[in-house]
Amino acid sequence: MTAEARAKNIKVLIFDVDGVLTDGQIFVIPNSEGHGIEAKGFAAHDGLGISLGRLGGLRIGIITKRQSQTVAIRANDLKLEFIYQGQAHKMNAIKDILQKTGYTLDQLAYVGDDIIDLPVMRQCGLSIATANARKEVKSAAHYITPNPGGFGAGRDAIDFILTAQGKLDSAIAAFLDADNPAAAAADISTGKM
Repeated sequence: MTAEARAKNIKVLIFDVDGVLTDGQIFVIPNSEGHGIEAKGFAAHDGLGISLGRLGGLRIGIITKRQSQTVAIRANDLKLEFIYQGQAHKMNAIKDILQKTGYTLDQLAYVGDDIIDLPVMRQCGLSIATANARKEVKSAAHYITPNPGGFGAGRDAIDFILTAQGKLDSAIAAFLDADNPAAAAADISTGKM
């Protein structure tokens, strides 16, 4: 089955975070108490893509091994439906998502970049690797994004799925319609973190 054919069936899209929605770098800045404050960079294109994904009917979330207040803040800003941190075995979170939604593995897409993502990628309906992914991850992928993580890979995944489903143009039109209440509801917040 082609990646495009797989994408037509997708209802849920789950992202890893580090190396997918970020470039994988983790900056630790000491505070006055001697503790570290974690900082990461996120691509604005991915944020707008998440709004388009919602307008196209996708249910979107993240699963990450790390526990990070930075990720929690960004996930809240993006209005993600599924947020799982501290997940060393990501299939546990996938099973929970499927149980909550009633969807099946073939209706779920996952975007990853490193070997921790392989258990999900080997089972989901559409596995997507970022351009910067490890070779083992690219080998398991049905689709590889043209851009690396932190530089629009998330948007690439959303555009690919919505294009395969014939929904990208209508999602863009809905987003650009200033009078469309669905666009305002699907949009990310204004960044007041």
